[in-house]
Amino acid sequence: MSGSRLMRAIRVKEFGAPSVLQLCSDVTVPQPGHRQVLIRVRACGVNPVETYIRSGAYARKPSLPYTPGSDVAGVVETVGEGVTAVKAGDRVFTTATESGGYAEYAVAADDCVHKLPDALDFAQGAAIGIPYFTAYRALVHKAHVKAGETVLVHGASGGVGVAACQLSRALGLRVLGTAGTPEGAKLALNNGAHLAFNHREEGYTNKIMEATEGRGVDVVVEMLSNVNLSKDLQMLAIGGRVTVIGSRGPIEINPRDTMAKESCIMGVALFFATPEEKRECAALLYAGMEAGWLRPVVGSQYKLDKAAQAHHDIIESTGAAGKMILNVS
Repeated sequence: MSGSRLMRAIRVKEFGAPSVLQLCSDVTVPQPGHRQVLIRVRACGVNPVETYIRSGAYARKPSLPYTPGSDVAGVVETVGEGVTAVKAGDRVFTTATESGGYAEYAVAADDCVHKLPDALDFAQGAAIGIPYFTAYRALVHKAHVKAGETVLVHGASGGVGVAACQLSRALGLRVLGTAGTPEGAKLALNNGAHLAFNHREEGYTNKIMEATEGRGVDVVVEMLSNVNLSKDLQMLAIGGRVTVIGSRGPIEINPRDTMAKESCIMGVALFFATPEEKRECAALLYAGMEAGWLRPVVGSQYKLDKAAQAHHDIIESTGAAGKMILNVS
């Protein structure tokens, strides 16, 4: 039985710096239970939220020890009782795991496992989960975007940013993106942004306002709200909405800015998505894969034993360029 086999996996035994990510080679391969799937992991996405959890700074803390990682891509090894959507040998990706994705094998609930089209490789498959489902939740379920509106993707060159640009373009929005490097700006333009701006440049918000002829943007998809939220509120059009996807600390804002535009600030957390919302999102994203507009951009790639370096780099890097991936096998 697979339960007696051992695998390599990253284990976190205490919350702290990236160095707490330890590679262990004696971890038992998990067994799939009812409505669960065991996946032979080929690649796993690295998300900023995993660094917040690892540091102990996140609201929801897993019980120790644990293995991080939710976005795996690989091949179904076995399925538990009641699983009908996938079978052994299928190429799949996940939006969450039960046992952790920084490992050679992972168990996931069957409603979090989706077939991976042959046109996408495993690294691309590991770049879909949290980024694309979060972008969809922000744009559709929270901001209720309408075709013809203007969206600003504030941080358009990372995993969620690229997803938000592609998705916004497919939904008929006018897409403005920002990045911290010229390479990042080019990446945003190549993935759906009509215009791109360097958010390290003095006065870039004035250029964004000029691009909207002074009207402002209808929606902001915000990756670093502790730096940008006050500026976002000032760039909104009447009735504008800011969707908060990332924040690394507090920020002071003037509530009058919301009154001036009757604007709205809303948090986005994929954790709260209902099964119906997940199915809706999966259906649209699968259509995007078939049509060809959903094309995950893979950025830096690391071996499993370099997970600590990946956690350092995703927070400290000067500019994102695609989705960070751990190659497991």
